[in-house]
Amino acid sequence: MSKIVYFQCPTGISGDMCLGALVNLGVSLEYLVENLNKLGIEQEYKLWAEFVTRKSQQAVMVHVDLIKNHHHHHQRHLPEIEQIIQTADLPPRVEAWSLAIFRQLAVAEGAVHGISPEKVHFHEVGAVDAIVDVVGTCLGLDWLGIDSNSEGLPLLYCSKLPTGGGTVGAAHGIMAVPVPAVLKLWEMRKCPVYSNGIEKELVTPTGAAIVTTLATEFGSPPDMNLEKVGMGAGNKNFKIPNILRIWLGETAESENSKKDKNKGIKHKITHEETKHNSELVNQQHQDSTSPYLENISVLETQIDDISPQAIGYIFEELFAVGAVDVFTQAVGMKKNRPGVLLTVICHSEQLTECETILFRETTTLGIRRFSQQRSVLQREIQQLETEYGKVRVKVAWIGTLQNKSITNVHPEYADCAELARKYNIPWQEIHRLALQTWYSKN
Repeated sequence: MSKIVYFQCPTGISGDMCLGALVNLGVSLEYLVENLNKLGIEQEYKLWAEFVTRKSQQAVMVHVDLIKNHHHHHQRHLPEIEQIIQTADLPPRVEAWSLAIFRQLAVAEGAVHGISPEKVHFHEVGAVDAIVDVVGTCLGLDWLGIDSNSEGLPLLYCSKLPTGGGTVGAAHGIMAVPVPAVLKLWEMRKCPVYSNGIEKELVTPTGAAIVTTLATEFGSPPDMNLEKVGMGAGNKNFKIPNILRIWLGETAESENSKKDKNKGIKHKITHEETKHNSELVNQQHQDSTSPYLENISVLETQIDDISPQAIGYIFEELFAVGAVDVFTQAVGMKKNRPGVLLTVICHSEQLTECETILFRETTTLGIRRFSQQRSVLQREIQQLETEYGKVRVKVAWIGTLQNKSITNVHPEYADCAELARKYNIPWQEIHRLALQTWYSKN
C-alpha cells in the first residue's frame, strides 16, 4: 500500500490554505517552525495557527505575519531563494520539491514579464511568506510520509481548479483574475479549470506553483482507502465554505503503478541532482532552449562636468537598485570638451529607479531611453566544497535542461576573494581550485 493525498479545491488554493490543511491532518506546527527556522529568515515573520469557521465548517487557518520594515521583503530573486533552501539542511525530498516549485514559479513569472527566471522579483507572492508556504507544505507532505512515484514526486492528486474572476491589486497595478502568472502555470501544465461563479482571486501564484509542480494528475479523486481529511481555511468568506480539503489515504501499489504509467507529467529528479543541488528537472514545463531572448531597457546620457569620484558612487547606487550593467565611454562633446557617455542596462521594473538616480546624482538634463532585446544563456548557481571552504559557481549552458552543452563555468569573485584573504592565498589560486573542483565532479 502507498500513502497518497488528494487536494480538493472547491474555492481554489493558496500556500497558507495548504499549511492549514496539513496542520489539521496532524502535522505538528512546532515541527514546521523548528525546520523553517533552519532557513535563517525567522526574524522576518511570525507563524501561528487558529481554528476558524467558514459557513459553519471548522478549519485551520495558518498565518504568516510579516515583520514590518524588514529590508528583505521585496528584494529576493530565484538564486537567493535557492541558496536559502539549499543551505538549510532540510530533508532531501523537502529540499528537492521546494526548489522545483520555486523554479516552476520563476519560469512562469519570467515568461509573463519577458525576463529570465533568475531575474524575477518575488514581490507578487511575497518572498518571505512564499518561502514559508512552499517549504512548509513540502515539510508537511514529507512528515505525513506521502510516498514518492518513480520520478521522485509525491503521490499527490488534485481536483480541477476554479478560475475565479474580477480584479486584484498587484505590484504592477490592477490585474485581471486569474493573474498572469497563474494562467501561465496552468498553461504550462495544461490544467483542467472551470468557473464556480465566484468572482474573486481563488488560486494564488504560490498555490498554483505547488500543485502544477507536484501533482501527479488533475481531476476526480483516485481510488483510495480514505484515512483522514484536513481542512485549511482561506482568508475570505464566499457563498460556499472557503476551505481546501486534503484527503489522506492509501492505495494499492499496483494501482499506483498503473496511474504512474498513464499520467501526463514528465518531471524527474535524478540522484546526482538531488545529492548535489537538489534541482528538479521539469521536462514538460521547462523545455525552453538557451540562449533565449529577453526584453531589456537602456538609459544613456553624456556628461562633461562631473567628478570621476561621483561616477564611482553612481555605479554603486545603480547596482544597488538592480541595474544589470553600468559602464562609461570617453566621448568628445560640444566646445571640444572631453566627457563620458554613461550607459545603464536594466530591466523595465528598475527603469524608473535608475533614471531617478541619474537625475539626482549627475548634472544631466536629459536621458535617452531604449527598449532592446538581448540573447541570454540559461544559468544556475551551484555551490562547491573546496579544501578551503564553499565557493559558488555560475554555470551557463546552451540547449535545454534535458540536453545541456556547458559553455561557461565561472567561480564567484566575492567567494574566492573571501577565502583568499582568510587563508592568505592568492585569489587566482582559489579561483583555479574552484574550477578544478567543479570539473572533477562533472
